[in-house]
Amino acid sequence: MHLHEVLRRPLITEKATSLKEKDKYAFEVARKATESQIKEAVELAFKVKVNKVNVMTVPGKTRKFGRRQVTGSPWKKAVVTLAPGHKITFFEGV
Repeated sequence: MHLHEVLRRPLITEKATSLKEKDKYAFEVARKATESQIKEAVELAFKVKVNKVNVMTVPGKTRKFGRRQVTGSPWKKAVVTLAPGHKITFFEGV
């Protein structure tokens, strides 16, 4: 998997914004991405030093359309902890 395919999009939610104070940033990543690939992709894309990567699979939501129940597809989320003194300026002002 190429590194530019690993990071899908940044997650800008209330919880992810509060994690920013602890030098942690959240991203939606490819389902097949590993922690080492995520670490390398963030370091190359944002020119920062990554200390730790936590990965979790978020299950798809179940929604009702009339009598039918539809389940969305699951996706993978990564919370990246940066080394002290490093910041991703992409998230500033959010």
